[in-house]
Amino acid sequence: MEDKTRTFKTVDVKTEMKEIVSSVYNSLMVKGYNPINQIVGYILSEDPTYITNYNNARQLICRIDRDDLLQELLKTYLEK
Repeated sequence: MEDKTRTFKTVDVKTEMKEIVSSVYNSLMVKGYNPINQIVGYILSEDPTYITNYNNARQLICRIDRDDLLQELLKTYLEK
């Protein structure tokens, strides 16, 4: 019996988070919302109705842990 090792790609969490937030931001812009206000409202309240369903944006943002998102946003802000 041959022992084969399976390999898989690991997704950089930071990169995935950035892609999701960018996609959600763009979806909110297309629908005519103020993306910053809507995302902040979501982060503060954990109420997904702040995010539009357009382009599955609500489903995408719910994949991110809010605490992780807030930490990453703060780190990025302080680095600049």
